Amino acid sequence: MLEEAYLQLARTILDHGTYKDDRTGTGTYSVFGYQMRFNLAEGFPLLTTKKVPFGLIKSELLWFLHGDTNIQYLLKHRNHIWDEWAFKNWVTSSDYDGPDMTNFEHRRLDDPAFKPVYQATMQRFDEQIVNDDAFAAKFGNLGDVYGAQWRHWQTRNGQTIDQIANVIQMIKTTPDSRRLIVSAWNPEDVPNMALPPCHTLFQFYVADGKLSCQLYQRSGDVFLGVPFNIASYALLTHLIAKECGLAVGEFVHTLGDAHVYRNHVDQVKEQLTRQPKPAPKLVLSGAHASIFDYQMADIKLEGYDPAPAIKAPVAI
Repeated sequence: MLEEAYLQLARTILDHGTYKDDRTGTGTYSVFGYQMRFNLAEGFPLLTTKKVPFGLIKSELLWFLHGDTNIQYLLKHRNHIWDEWAFKNWVTSSDYDGPDMTNFEHRRLDDPAFKPVYQATMQRFDEQIVNDDAFAAKFGNLGDVYGAQWRHWQTRNGQTIDQIANVIQMIKTTPDSRRLIVSAWNPEDVPNMALPPCHTLFQFYVADGKLSCQLYQRSGDVFLGVPFNIASYALLTHLIAKECGLAVGEFVHTLGDAHVYRNHVDQVKEQLTRQPKPAPKLVLSGAHASIFDYQMADIKLEGYDPAPAIKAPVAI
């Protein structure tokens, strides 16, 4: 089954991972230089051993494709994946007038009495982002993260490059090119990003009328993040293949530091006790000439019957 490649990665880390300290102070078990392959003709690679919210994957990918870097769009689609990085900008600013949020990313895990205070403050923040455009403009922007690099790469002469539009045009006109590449890692912009890109570079490959994609991901949170990354890039491959009149081939996922956080180990062990089910089918509706025209309702899954979700804290 498609999912077995992911489950084997999780087993490999638990059995052979090296314990390492990390930026968040949580600690990880990790391996370096791991590759998974998914044949997209066999189904859509969304995990079934735990429920993964496909709506969040859709809205995040469309956000990237719009070239957007402000979380207002995400919040309007009930997507809170990027909240905490923007929230940190607000609570550490001179404009903030609420409860003490010093080191909130660690306090909310270690101090149960702090959790309701944090949640109420986050709710206030989210509501202001959605309803107050000026507030969103000031505190909702995450810097030149994925959307900016994909669609508006800044050149040294002050112009911009639309990497996604360019790579689609190249797939249509020069499908045998070995330069079908999009990069999100811009060394000049990394210091100003809320989070430097984890999925840093991807390359397309056309053969036998099929489009394949390989992603290089420098850092992968295997329990929480990697399932999203697999599904997101599989979806991107489907969308571009459809625009270019191609079938889908493989999604190849190459990871640099693939890790399980110390406080996710029990959750991973629970997931590994579950048996995977058949992969769902992706359905793209609408006669869209461009991937930039897709809306949430145009992207659906059929036959997704996952096991219950398994919750785990996010390390930021």
